[in-house]
Amino acid sequence: MSESLREPRDLALQALYQADRTGDVGALDELPSKARRLVEGVLEHLDELDAEIAQASTHWSVERMPVIDRTILRLGLYELRYVPNTPAAVVVNEAVRLAKTYSTQRSGSFVNGVLAALAEDE
Repeated sequence: MSESLREPRDLALQALYQADRTGDVGALDELPSKARRLVEGVLEHLDELDAEIAQASTHWSVERMPVIDRTILRLGLYELRYVPNTPAAVVVNEAVRLAKTYSTQRSGSFVNGVLAALAEDE
């Protein structure tokens, strides 16, 4: 396993991506506690997160977004709203990193724009 895959956000992203694609989140008990808390939190607040993302995204509905991009946005917005000890700039930067790592360079700009708009509401 590469070093980046050991990061809690990366692991949470993979589990959430799997849940979106297959409807099955897999073995949460195998995840480190921080990654597990992130996954459980996103899933618990999924409808609310999607509604906020839809409002902030002017050109894409959540359903039409690439799965990886909407998963990154959900994870980032969950952290903005429910993990108060993480600064907004760190959350946005990490989401952009995930987008550039797992999606496309253009996805990094898209994720940055949507999350930055949502972070302003904080």
